Amino acid sequence: MSNPVFSRSECLSHYRWGDDCYGWNYVDTDALSIKQELMPPDTAEQLHYHESASQFFFILKGRATFNIDGETYVLKPEQGIEIKPGQKHFIANKESSDLEFILYSAPSTKQDRVNV
Repeated sequence: MSNPVFSRSECLSHYRWGDDCYGWNYVDTDALSIKQELMPPDTAEQLHYHESASQFFFILKGRATFNIDGETYVLKPEQGIEIKPGQKHFIANKESSDLEFILYSAPSTKQDRVNV
């Protein structure tokens, strides 16, 4: 049996997204995706929704500003928020320091994102 414990340097893959943001895949199956992502100051993603995936964001560092179906939520470290399928949303880092969070998606968001 292989060791089930690993660090960010041992993750499945590293990627870049959005406005010079970074991500690390820890679990990447059709049923479940677990990622750690980092957003530099003054970055945001595009408004979108997922047809099937539910997502849960858990903030590790910084402050996250979410827009979900037109409502704004600001989360600080050790807070999380669930986004259900069909909810139009985006996350932004409006602060002067990095934002880091864990993102759980079930099922995976592969081929499931619809930009608005």
